[in-house]
Amino acid sequence: MLDRRSALATFVTGLLASGLARGAKAEIQPMTDPTEIIELWPAGPPGAEKVTAVEAIIERGDPKGLRDRALTHTRNPTLVVFRPRTPNGAAVMLIPGGGYERVVLDKEGYETARWLADRGYTCFVLFYRLPGDGWAAGPDAPLQDAQRGLRLIRSRAAAMGFSPERLAIMGFSAGGHVAASLTTRFTAKVYERTDAADDLSARPNLSALVYPVITMDPASMHGGSRKQLLGANPTPERIAFYSPEKQVGADLPPVFLLHAADDKSVPVENSLAMFSALKAKAIPTEMHVFEEGGHGFGLRFVTGKPVAAWPGLFEAFAKRHGV
Repeated sequence: MLDRRSALATFVTGLLASGLARGAKAEIQPMTDPTEIIELWPAGPPGAEKVTAVEAIIERGDPKGLRDRALTHTRNPTLVVFRPRTPNGAAVMLIPGGGYERVVLDKEGYETARWLADRGYTCFVLFYRLPGDGWAAGPDAPLQDAQRGLRLIRSRAAAMGFSPERLAIMGFSAGGHVAASLTTRFTAKVYERTDAADDLSARPNLSALVYPVITMDPASMHGGSRKQLLGANPTPERIAFYSPEKQVGADLPPVFLLHAADDKSVPVENSLAMFSALKAKAIPTEMHVFEEGGHGFGLRFVTGKPVAAWPGLFEAFAKRHGV
């Protein structure tokens, strides 16, 4: 099993590197090839007994001709590492979106990781398991991977040249729900201890939620994400439990929120609800709502729009809060 997983990781790395080597046009520059992969679970992820889905990378196409790949049916959760040329002592774990049906690679993963790495951040793109694939943990499978990923990153801080207390997370769309869940449920025991890394805190030092899926409430939900996470007819109790705005405690890290008012996929009310919940608990938070931008803009669909300012706004917020 270990040899097979290692071979799969090597195969995926080759696929990604070959695609990235072709580069991107328009405003996105060619990205650093991902050459370093960290497997989250040395003996395999927990609760795989009933999982039969086959992991695959699909090319979704892009109107500008850029690579737009997605990983489906994640079987072997990993962190893909982007090391900066000049480390600034901080790190970011990026959690791409995909409606809990897939995990996108390029737009919300590698492109953003490269931008951050160019500014000194050591970056880790998380490829997490999906709740509809039959994992025993069900809706907590992505949170298992997020907790484990952050702890592994923290355990390697000294060796990789960043502070374990300057570790941010950045989640997009459904990945924003994973990030918000980690932000609010970092103390939840959702898996059994694997090794010494699991003795470390899973609390991020800062959280960035970018056009995030937050609430499971039908009034503002993203229907596809909720169906994948909770099924067709979740109880009111499960809806509340898996709505991070309902789980905000007093010990959360600072949170940066970003949304476009014209988002037709994930209503802006998701970020508004999270902002209100954070303010009610006096959690340091900053929210930027732009008039236009739609959904899933990442870095590639912002040229000429006010929303193009968002990466710099995040960087300023992170620096103000010591990350």
